[in-house]
Amino acid sequence: MIEVRWHGRGGQGAVTSVELLALAAIEEGKYAQGFPSFGPERRGAPVAAFNRVDGKQIKIRSGIYHPDTVVVLDEGLVGLVNVAEGLKPEGVLIVNTAKTPAEVRKTIKFKGKIAAVDATAIARKELGVPITNTTMIGALVRLTGIVKLDSLKVPVEHRFGRIAIKNLTAMKRAFDEVNIG
Repeated sequence: MIEVRWHGRGGQGAVTSVELLALAAIEEGKYAQGFPSFGPERRGAPVAAFNRVDGKQIKIRSGIYHPDTVVVLDEGLVGLVNVAEGLKPEGVLIVNTAKTPAEVRKTIKFKGKIAAVDATAIARKELGVPITNTTMIGALVRLTGIVKLDSLKVPVEHRFGRIAIKNLTAMKRAFDEVNIG
């Protein structure tokens, strides 16, 4: 089983990312869960969302406290929230930042694998807005193989309609451009 924790801010699409990833896993015949965790429910407040994906039925119905992967949609959360809390030592931390993984490592107390991708720049170029949720899915897929990138096509098209192609392009760019440290 692969467990993923997403960190973002209200309105950045962390919950949408969780739903899209779960639907892509189901599209592949896997079992998946996707669920949010909200604090104060307002735009801009820190939020967390979670995925579980497995090849067999998932019977766990609790929160995820020791994820295999953590995805950070907003670099501003680093230092504000302990994004690496509970992350397995062999896990991977994926951060939306223009910094290198080595630079990120200086600010985060995590000795495992750190990856960085400038999802904000990609989203601005491909989507016209700095909303990074679908972009970061591409980086996650590259680093974990949790689903195939092609499996996201149907869920993204269903969710975004005529602008789906822009989201899929941003996803592919992050898949190709993620910097693994």
